[in-house]
Order: sequence, then structure tokens, then C-alpha cells
Amino acid sequence: MKEHLKPVIELADSIIRQKDSKMKWMWGEALLGYALSELDDYLESNRYTDFLKAYCDYYVVNKPRVDQSDTSAPALITYAMQKKTGNSSYAKLTNRVLEYIKNEPRIMDEAVNHLGNSLEGKLYPKSIWVDSLMMFSVFPTRYASENEDTELLDFAARQPRLYASYMQNEKDHLWHHSYWVKPGRPYPRNLYWGRGNGWVICSLPMILQYLPENHKEQEEILQILRSTSKALLPYQRQDGYFETILNRPGKTYREASATALIAAGWFEGARCGWLPLEYADYAMKAYKELVSNLIYRKGEVYLPEISGPTIPLQLLPYPGYKLIPRAENWSYGVAAMIFAGIACDKWLNNR
Repeated sequence: MKEHLKPVIELADSIIRQKDSKMKWMWGEALLGYALSELDDYLESNRYTDFLKAYCDYYVVNKPRVDQSDTSAPALITYAMQKKTGNSSYAKLTNRVLEYIKNEPRIMDEAVNHLGNSLEGKLYPKSIWVDSLMMFSVFPTRYASENEDTELLDFAARQPRLYASYMQNEKDHLWHHSYWVKPGRPYPRNLYWGRGNGWVICSLPMILQYLPENHKEQEEILQILRSTSKALLPYQRQDGYFETILNRPGKTYREASATALIAAGWFEGARCGWLPLEYADYAMKAYKELVSNLIYRKGEVYLPEISGPTIPLQLLPYPGYKLIPRAENWSYGVAAMIFAGIACDKWLNNR
């Protein structure tokens, strides 16, 4: 067992004892399943395969809704399992997401409404969210690369540039949570959500990994990764964590999922030569603190200080972030920790 991965493996083993394989067809559970699949691949094992197959089997029978970015993300699991098992029923689930990605109406440029055609999407202002870099762009990049779908690959690769043009602040290079189409502005302004910026740092290396060398979008994505990383550095706390609102230091709270996502992206960026090597030191500082804060209780493992699901509220946005409670073992927080553990081990073994 890889020493730096041992706490993450213990956490992953514990989480599948705590979770039912009938998890929601939703973004948080999707990232957890994808992280478990990636951990299996990295360990060259089938440690989590039965759990993930059971998840897919449930939705083969109980047809899920695919109507927004957040319900597109589970294709990360179904695609991984269809490759591993050859099950054509899993491929049908994957294809439903592909159809949505390819055919959902665009609300501006090539961007889709984050909440899509769901009920939530009918009630909430039409908008794009930084979350979609992870939920909507990572899967098609990987699928298109592995299946030689050039049109889809180019579409997915354009998403970071498109999203940056609307949500990355030109002056300080941090990211707003969303951009509302009708008023034509980012929302909320001048509040930088930690996990949202974590989605950027973690997802961009995942996208870059599947682009062919010298792809026309590669340099732009690298510039976004580097500018966002540089902008984040001053906001890393002395203990290695980041806060839930980056530019209100000491006024909100430190947050584990943002910290793990940024650590994962920085390890990968340094390892692949996309970021200066010192970013691995900053990532290691974060990762070690995350590991030291794992809680071992009654035979199970818990990652604490994960803020709950967060939407950009229409009224009182700052309190809306500040008052989101933290809890243990939210699916997406555990996923971020697994991504960070794998990236840390790759860095230590390949630097």
C-alpha cells in the first residue's frame, strides 16, 4: 500500500461502508464515484468496482433525469464502468448524457444553462456556473479523446476559455461563482467562493490531460490555470487550508473541499510541468493538514469541515455563503480528498 495514499484508501473504504450504492444521480455522488474509479485504476485493483457497478445497475432500472450540468456528471461513473465491464446498458446511460451535452440549447456562445431544462432551471435565472467546468466539461473531454470525436473534444476544450471570459475577474484573476445572462454580469460580484475556484484548479489539469499536444486551446487553458493559481496563493492560510470565501479572510471559515481540490490541481500542475514546481510544496502543505484532520471514530473515517451544497443566492449572497454549514463526508469533499491523494502520490513517485 502506498504510504501517502493510506489515509485516503482508509477514507474511501470507509465511505463505501457508509454510503448506499443507490446514491443520487447527482454531481456530488458522481464525483465520489469517479474518484473511486480513478483510485481503483491507480491501485490496479477492483477494490471499488462492485460498489460502482451496483450504482450503475440501479440506474439501468431506475431511469435517471439528465437535464442539467449536475445530472450530466454521473457519466463519469457509467463511462468508466462500461469500459471496465463492457456492459452495453452502462453505455446507454453514458449516451444519454452525451446527447444532452451535444443537443441542449446554448444560452450564450456555446454555454448551456447550468441548471438546464430542469424544474430548478425554470425557477432560477438563466446562468452559467463555475461548477460546470468539472460537471460538464471533464467527461466529454475524456470521452472524446478516447473515442476520436474531434468535434466534441474541441467543444469541451473551448469551455474553460468561454467560462473564464465571463467569470474570471480580469483584474485579480479569481473566479466569480456564476454569470447571469439577462443582467449580463457575474453574480455575486467581488465575492470569490473557495470551492468554485477549486473546481477550476482541479478540473483544468483533468481537461489538459486528454488534449492532444499543441491543441489550439491548450495554451489558453494553461494561462487560465497559471493566472488562477497565482491569484490563489496569497489566500492560502498558514495551516494550508483555504476559506469558503477567499477574499474575506478570517471572516468566514476554512473549508476542506476547496483545499483538497486546489491541492489536487497543484500537484498535477507541478508534476506535468504546467505550473512551477513550488506549487507542489503549497499542495503538500494543504494535503498534510487535511490528512492530519481526518477523524477516526468507531471504525470509520471522516473528513470534516466540508461546506454544504452552495448556490449563488439572489438576496444577501455574502451571508448565503457564510452561513452554509459544514459537515463530515459530503460526497464531493471525499472525492476531492481522493483526487488530492492520488495526485500527491503521483507527484512523489514521478517528480
